[in-house]
Amino acid sequence: MPTFSLVPHPDHPPLSVRGIEVDVWARADDVLLTYRVAGAEKVVVPAWSTPSRVDELWRTTCFELFLQFDDEQRYVEFNFSPSTRWAAYAFDDYRDGMAPFERDVAPHIERLPTGVEVDCDLGGLPHGELRMALTAVIEEAGGVRSFWSLAHPPGAPDFHHPACFAARLPAPGLP
Repeated sequence: MPTFSLVPHPDHPPLSVRGIEVDVWARADDVLLTYRVAGAEKVVVPAWSTPSRVDELWRTTCFELFLQFDDEQRYVEFNFSPSTRWAAYAFDDYRDGMAPFERDVAPHIERLPTGVEVDCDLGGLPHGELRMALTAVIEEAGGVRSFWSLAHPPGAPDFHHPACFAARLPAPGLP
């Protein structure tokens, strides 16, 4: 199970968060993700709610997974809130053609003291390796938000940018 370290966007530094690590385990038809936030004591955690699909989760603390098909411009985005709410979108190209990415199985999100663990169904995606971006929006006390990713392009935070797809989700059973 590989572990990835996210870095904050240089123009939006965190107050007390010292780092974010993500464990990724690709299984037969899903991926298990564990997002761990070092220094999470002052992170704003949305209140518990009924697991449901909700838009604009990125406005507060939210963990994200982007997957892109090889040799194609289209990609999918998953958002996971510590509240147990979630969202999934499909894009035809960079920030273009956004539509709900329909799920037969909703992500299972478990809040942890320092982050979340997510079991995300990958039904409807091709089998094999996919380009991957792991990201997070972290809101701390006082409304300060930091933006975390494997890599950042120049300029404003933009998790959809190709530079953020800095890793690969291995096919199930591969190291």
